[in-house]
Amino acid sequence: METTHYLSQFNLLQSLALEDLMEMEELTRITVVPKNTYIQTPTTFSEGLFFVKKGKVRLYRLNAHGKQFTSDILSEGNVFGEMDMISFGTKAHYIEAMEECHICTIDPARFEEFIAHRPRFLMSLMQVLSDRIKSMSQLSQNLAIGNLHDKILCVLLKLSDQLGVKKEDNYYRINVPLSHQEIANLIGASREAVTVALQELVKAEVIQTGFRSIHIHRDKVLERNL
Repeated sequence: METTHYLSQFNLLQSLALEDLMEMEELTRITVVPKNTYIQTPTTFSEGLFFVKKGKVRLYRLNAHGKQFTSDILSEGNVFGEMDMISFGTKAHYIEAMEECHICTIDPARFEEFIAHRPRFLMSLMQVLSDRIKSMSQLSQNLAIGNLHDKILCVLLKLSDQLGVKKEDNYYRINVPLSHQEIANLIGASREAVTVALQELVKAEVIQTGFRSIHIHRDKVLERNL
């Protein structure tokens, strides 16, 4: 019954009745993944859907030179994975726990049978998939055409949407530790260039920085028409 309570907290699953959640519990197991541990690499990929019950995970790819490029950071309530009929585009990714995570894993064959009889839930799942594709497409476009400052702000704005905690001074704290190198990985830039750009954005009072922490003034960022 404890797993049923966990599952009911996911927005995706709120369209399900209690008896459906109890049935889904039988399809689900929870795995505790330590910090900095891979949940998946491109060579260890296996089919299935995975729900982030607790913690945050980072999805990234490597280019031909071995440089990391972060595709997304997912927090509690998000879903990732690949199945025959549903794909979140994560097969070729490294997926790493940024902190200790509790991951709900669903057996793909039994899950496909489960959703075949629940069209409302299938529609909810397709909406999540559509939103994810739209978000990643917009992010990729902004990262392709923007200057370095705009690329940084675009990524930080996206993270504040997902992980932001509002403060009294209209700044939002991004609720995940971020080093300059990690921000560089998010946008595919060098750490040195990102450090200089962050200092300039601090002077412009668009962001505030601390030790592995970022606060973003969303109103000022949105004024830049990102």
